[in-house]
Amino acid sequence: MMSGYDVMSAALAGGFRAAIYCRLSKDDDQQGESASIANQRDMLETYCEKQGWEVVAVYQDDGYTGLNMERPDLKRMMKAIERRQVNLVITKDLSRLGRNYLQTGHLIEEFFPRNGVRYIAMNDGIDTLRENNDIAPFKNILNEMYSKDISKKVHSSYLLKAQKGQFTGCVAPFGYRKDPEDKNHLLIDPETAPIVRLIFGYALEGHGPNHIRRRLEERKLPCPTWWNRERGIRNVRTRWEQQDPENGKYIWDFSVIKDLLMNPVYTGAIASQKTEYRFKIGTIGSKRPEDWIVVEGTHEPLVDKRDFAIVQGKLKSRQRPGASGEPSLFAGLLKCGECGKSLTVRYTNAKHPQRIYSCKTYNAFGKHHCSQHRIEYDTLTSLVLHKIRECAAAALMDSETVADRLTGNCEAEQKGQREAMERALAKDEERIETLEKMVLRLYEDMVAGRITENNFDLLLAKTQKEQAELKEKAAEARKRLDDEVRLAVDAREWVESIQEYRDIAELDAATLNRLIKEIVVHETIDSDKTRHISIEIHFNLKPLPEVEQVTG
Repeated sequence: MMSGYDVMSAALAGGFRAAIYCRLSKDDDQQGESASIANQRDMLETYCEKQGWEVVAVYQDDGYTGLNMERPDLKRMMKAIERRQVNLVITKDLSRLGRNYLQTGHLIEEFFPRNGVRYIAMNDGIDTLRENNDIAPFKNILNEMYSKDISKKVHSSYLLKAQKGQFTGCVAPFGYRKDPEDKNHLLIDPETAPIVRLIFGYALEGHGPNHIRRRLEERKLPCPTWWNRERGIRNVRTRWEQQDPENGKYIWDFSVIKDLLMNPVYTGAIASQKTEYRFKIGTIGSKRPEDWIVVEGTHEPLVDKRDFAIVQGKLKSRQRPGASGEPSLFAGLLKCGECGKSLTVRYTNAKHPQRIYSCKTYNAFGKHHCSQHRIEYDTLTSLVLHKIRECAAAALMDSETVADRLTGNCEAEQKGQREAMERALAKDEERIETLEKMVLRLYEDMVAGRITENNFDLLLAKTQKEQAELKEKAAEARKRLDDEVRLAVDAREWVESIQEYRDIAELDAATLNRLIKEIVVHETIDSDKTRHISIEIHFNLKPLPEVEQVTG
């Protein structure tokens, strides 16, 4: 490590070659014009000129927090130091160099001396050539504490907005635009909303993200990145656009489509707090969807909530394409009646190969965990086709009776559940009211000095978290109860829609996914090892919409 004498000797040999370093983060915008990059640079250049020092480079990181030591120009400056191109670094104050006290301390006490560099923080009176720098470590700690306090306040602000159901993203979700009169509110974008509806239409027909991606490319519908660039929101290009500027804009990424299909924003809800954040580390992972803060009814939906729920089920249970490259006809529909896992398609090894479906648990772990639940593809197709025709014929003969029977069966099965939901909802709403009173009392206690501000913040955060969870739970319960009220109407709509399938001759994935929610396969085995297979066909009571046509 080089001493102050070594630094001075090096400087006298060739003079000081100064590097000016400036940094400005979004938090610093509140400090006014004096904190700007331009003002930092002018101040430091003037100072160096008065001292007679040569300024060999100016490094500046605009929009970077001091906690992030991976700043582009800071790294460039460190490389220049290692190449011995610089022997003096000067900043406006210590916080410009960094707010992470461990890493900033490493620069000042190890990296700079080891490379023969003198460091000056002008406004803080810190100069490593002198022996008056004892205050520097304490200033580093104070700078980090300041950043931690700012981070806490910013997070609290976002948390409050999340609980109110306000949109806080930089860019509106594809299919929406920000309200010009309220940036935290979303409006439907008439240009891109039809594409979102088209994507959900494909998904409701049983198609996965890869199939949807190919269909969008065939129809030459530009991806979200292109739309944002055309509107001046973002100036970036996808890797496909970089490789093929003419046609790359029509190529959608698999993950973009999957994330779109999973985003509850399209049901009129705002989902926030999706990631886990830690001070100084940043985002450390994604939260589970059940841990998000979701506020319903914040804007106009693009997709019906029930259709959205169906899509989530299909995404979760969807099977990989078979050997032919096409997904199985019953992909995402078949469930084992005992273990609840999917039934997967495979081919027998006999001389005459035959497609069969069997339990996923059985295939993976054997008969000690579940039985085979084997059903031949042709047999299943025949049974389902016959049942659809039978329901269509019955609906044509006496639609009212069929609808009443459907409604009655569902109501009988769900009566107990509905009563339990109503009791739970009343209890949750009572607790929400109690929590609101607790927040008011907490504030009064803090003002009166009975509790400290820190304790107030901790208790408030805990109370608000419980409030948000209960409100989300209550909203879901109200939605389910509302669905029960609409049950009779949905049953009659379903009866009307199925009538057209009386003469259906062949099954396809679109028809299956439009009519059927799931097919449950049960298996019983007698003492003589005779297998008995039965199936339950659960229809979608609400008919699914046709795919909307989009020109493009």
